[in-house]
Amino acid sequence: MSEHEQVPAAGHSRRGVLKAGGIAATELVATGGVAAPALAATGEAGAPVPPGPTAEITLRVNGEARQVIVEPRVTLLDAVRERLGLTGTKKGCDRGECGACTVLVEGRRVSSCLTLAVMEDGREITTIEGLADGNELHPVQAAFIRWDAFQCGFCTPGQILSAVACIDEGHARSDDEIREYMSGNLCRCGCYPNIVDAVRDAARKVGR
Repeated sequence: MSEHEQVPAAGHSRRGVLKAGGIAATELVATGGVAAPALAATGEAGAPVPPGPTAEITLRVNGEARQVIVEPRVTLLDAVRERLGLTGTKKGCDRGECGACTVLVEGRRVSSCLTLAVMEDGREITTIEGLADGNELHPVQAAFIRWDAFQCGFCTPGQILSAVACIDEGHARSDDEIREYMSGNLCRCGCYPNIVDAVRDAARKVGR
């Protein structure tokens, strides 16, 4: 054995070391390749990990200020879904490619899976749950229903919020323009023609 090879510390069996390594590898895969915190100082495999640094922030979601305590690495998507219980925002690809997690921050569309919650402290955030006015649907929501612009519905919250921003930005003046500015939102059911119809109809109704 060379001087650079490591041996298990005294009191650790080969089985215990292999088990700990397997747990560490599983955690690495589960966190998407980001190294998880080290095991607790006891050295026992699976021992609880001391909490990391946290921050208390205010998320102003759908007109309501909500105080949450999060680790700096927590995404806005996880904060909205797991901490605030607003599960209308969907977790799709989790890397900003599908648009299912789209929310509005200060009126601008944002991929919440790529945005850290601490970055949005104090900003106005709109999720699909806050779009309607009481029992009255937003014009875009109503248009999506009228034009049957969804099938499974998984991507629909992100599609609707992106459409709201698309119209507000003035990018719904033609079908080609709608397709271009809605291209960041994927629909695996292939409802794109109906989505374009819905956005065009909603833009007309709100005078855009």
